[in-house]
Amino acid sequence: MESIEDVQHVVVHGHRRAYRMCGSGPALLLVHGLACDSSTWLEVMPTLAERFTVIAPDLLGHGQSDKPDADYSLGGYANGMRDLLTVLGIDKVTVVGHSFGGGVAMQFAYQFPDRTERVVLVATGGLGREVTPLIRFLTVPGSGLAIGAATSSPLRPVVSAAMRTLARLPVRATRDLGEVATIYEALADPAQRRAVQRVTSHVLNWHGQSVTMTDRSYLARLMPVLVIWGRDDVVIPASHADLAPTQVSDVHVLEDSGHFPHKDHPEKVARLVTEFVDSTEPAHYHRGRWRALLRRGGEYELESVTPSA
Repeated sequence: MESIEDVQHVVVHGHRRAYRMCGSGPALLLVHGLACDSSTWLEVMPTLAERFTVIAPDLLGHGQSDKPDADYSLGGYANGMRDLLTVLGIDKVTVVGHSFGGGVAMQFAYQFPDRTERVVLVATGGLGREVTPLIRFLTVPGSGLAIGAATSSPLRPVVSAAMRTLARLPVRATRDLGEVATIYEALADPAQRRAVQRVTSHVLNWHGQSVTMTDRSYLARLMPVLVIWGRDDVVIPASHADLAPTQVSDVHVLEDSGHFPHKDHPEKVARLVTEFVDSTEPAHYHRGRWRALLRRGGEYELESVTPSA
């Protein structure tokens, strides 16, 4: 198995997909957030790899993956995750998604319940409208030109250094600026900038998140769900955790943590994920139960429904 630092590549549908893969055991699929890449998981991967086969891809349009003029919708990303897993010979996973990646994780579970054992949502999008104005700005006409100018080579090192300096201050409002600096640098690439704007056009408008999964959250009765959030998240409010589909699992709001709890408390997040897998049975897809739940909108007891083919 390759080391955590190694980035591998495979071509799917004519596009090169980058991913990291390490460890052995039950499979965990780690899906990063908007304008990030698989490196966001590097601090939790060593611990998780002791128990699991960990797959952390760069989403299409991000990191070292290709950035074509392609489908950047939630459904398109879910399809891409399924196809990557198929190429890698992995049948079922516990899918872990951060921020926008949480929306991809929920969409993956919704589209492919037969391949999803559990869902872990980390400071996830897709549960409410509120989101930081910095992300909403990406939906404004002309924002691409503005970001291009703001990330030009004369400014970029100065701004990045200032963000990372502020991130070291003991101030809650600036704790995530180190990660923001990495995103800022990534947006200097015109191809990634276009891809990120294509993503935001599918799920956001100036008023906030326009696509949520709350209308389908009752389907979580058929699948274990774990939610992890940072108390001091200024990107997506921790109050969205109250809207999470947690009929069968728990919410953990971590103190002294912002939008990247897996960076703020990597050992604790790895432990929560490991304990979650150990304490829950993997979901088993039954078409009859799924059909009955859809027909009744969740307004019944699962135990009263006999699974059928």
